[in-house]
Amino acid sequence: MATKLHILVCDARQGDPVLKDFTWEPRDSAPTVGQVLMALGVADSPTDPKIARKGCFGVFGKRKDWDAPIYDGDRLELYSELLVDPMAARRKKANKDLDARLQAKAASKKGRFSGK
Repeated sequence: MATKLHILVCDARQGDPVLKDFTWEPRDSAPTVGQVLMALGVADSPTDPKIARKGCFGVFGKRKDWDAPIYDGDRLELYSELLVDPMAARRKKANKDLDARLQAKAASKKGRFSGK
């Protein structure tokens, strides 16, 4: 028979994180993150649109999959959606830095050849 799990839930989907204790008695001996999400009422299934995006939940700051195991004393974290795609932001910054370097290089070459 399974014992009760005591989990700390950190919900940061609506702004400031809200911490709450959650006690749950799983039906099987290997409880998963998905089962806890269903018990919390956050999601109905792995294809639920509320959690279908990648990286919307994790344990102790590490993103977890739906069927990842969860243990007594874990902190389940629910994350808000990203406002900016991190890859797009990095790409934009890299292009901006590259443009600045190319312009500086062109300006230095122009100054070198313009003097007689």
